[in-house]
Amino acid sequence: MSLNTIDAKMAVKMFLAGAKNLENKKEWINELNVFPVPDGDTGTNMTMTIMSAAKEVSSLKDPEMENLAKAISSGSLRGARGNSGVILSQLFRGFTKEMKEHAQMNTDILAKAMERAVETAYKAVMKPKEGTILTVAKGAADKAKELAENGVDDLSAFLDEVIEHAEYVLSQTPEMLPVLKQAGVVDSGGQGLVEVLKGCHDAFLGKEIELDMTSFKAAAPSVKLDVQAEADIKFGYCTEFIILLSKTFNIKHEMDFKAYLESIGDSIVVVADDDVVKVHVHANDPGLAIQKALKYGALSNMKIDNMRLEHQEKLFQQAERENNAAEEQVPKKDQAFIAVSVGDGINEIFKGLGVDYIIEGGQTMNPSTEDMLNAIEKVNADTVYILPNNKNIILAANQAQSLVEDKKIVVIPTKTVPQGITAVINFVPDLSAEENETAMNEEIGRVKTGQITYAVRDTVIEDKTIRQGDYMGIGDAGILSVGTDMESVTMSMIEEMVDGDTELISVYYGAEVTEEEAEKIRKKVEAAYSSCDVELQYGGQPIYYYIVSVE
Repeated sequence: MSLNTIDAKMAVKMFLAGAKNLENKKEWINELNVFPVPDGDTGTNMTMTIMSAAKEVSSLKDPEMENLAKAISSGSLRGARGNSGVILSQLFRGFTKEMKEHAQMNTDILAKAMERAVETAYKAVMKPKEGTILTVAKGAADKAKELAENGVDDLSAFLDEVIEHAEYVLSQTPEMLPVLKQAGVVDSGGQGLVEVLKGCHDAFLGKEIELDMTSFKAAAPSVKLDVQAEADIKFGYCTEFIILLSKTFNIKHEMDFKAYLESIGDSIVVVADDDVVKVHVHANDPGLAIQKALKYGALSNMKIDNMRLEHQEKLFQQAERENNAAEEQVPKKDQAFIAVSVGDGINEIFKGLGVDYIIEGGQTMNPSTEDMLNAIEKVNADTVYILPNNKNIILAANQAQSLVEDKKIVVIPTKTVPQGITAVINFVPDLSAEENETAMNEEIGRVKTGQITYAVRDTVIEDKTIRQGDYMGIGDAGILSVGTDMESVTMSMIEEMVDGDTELISVYYGAEVTEEEAEKIRKKVEAAYSSCDVELQYGGQPIYYYIVSVE
């Protein structure tokens, strides 16, 4: 390999170094959140997204551009969390479409790959907003194209200029989004992308970067079997084989196959190349894995080893019977709900309204696309409605929707918990999925939401001066109230939300608020708005002292 090309081995080093650099900077990136709230999670979301791909890349024994491209694309797609993570996964998806077609990459191919990355990411976002990670990616791609067209073939100089321009575009994001300028920060997603590019460049220049995957808890189990007592081994047969593909085996098929293997065993590895799939699984019935694999093609290189004593086999069979019995108790439904929720009180509210599956998560931890897919698989229904209940989770839900073929998935774009509750309340079982989707979308548009939290730094937003430790009332479109007294900030926020059409005010109090404090707020709200019904419920949510809905 010359200094003017990148082969698969170098590409692996560069990708893992980019992932490591992002991981190192994730807390700093989290702090670039526009609102000074204690839930900045862009760095965490992007890191978990790229680490999901890094896990797959690290497991490649003989990396070539094609299997490397697949590992990056499929790993990041499944691990995508939050808007920034989903956009990052789409950038990788587009980039690898070009990358996989070449054994080596030069500046011309890199420029084309970056252009495809930007095209793919922009298509994934319904209303692309400039001044974000998309803008930084586009700026970098435009510079790459310019350099390639001008005949620049020295990769080090090429990467230097691309990153320098990406940093310049990043520095301009506050000029594109006034909210960034007022908060005194650049776009956090764009900063994350720049850190990935810098890490890639460091590796190309020969800087050794160790990426420790042991601390990363990915959904995919490790290949290695931990040293343990024989009686602790759940699955008795180590089974390995290769599928010689005769049918389509895309990302969706790969995920379905892995999910099936996870239902019968552990220590699963599925590595798909162009026309073969390498499989490793520990199971108690290797025949189940083999029968499933035969649906995709002929098998070769089969190897089965017994790993434990007979009494351990009986233990698993008993567990399997219990699992099957539990599954049989769940009747199939025509329509079911999945809701993203955090806080034991809010979880119970959703369950009481008939939500079938709760995904734990929210503002402080955005669920991944794979979390959504796992939930969809566990819900036994033909039509599944997903309530993200957070604007930063909607893209991941949409991405999961696009990967499911055997069920009708309807994503109701709820941005807050109150919107999610309203959506479920307005569900009518006798209506079609399309009719329910229309009705729920209309109803959630009538819900106003406000949330009380505290500031983690000094800033100025929408001409409101905010000091570290201040309480803030955050509405659907921005800051509604600020002050040092939680009670008065809460009442001021509600005053901004209520209008002449308001009939119902619902207050959900969080984990750090006592029932007595919440009752005091309820009485004040009732006294101030006597013509409205006022409801008080325990939410148990972290970070936000109160979540208030006005309808």
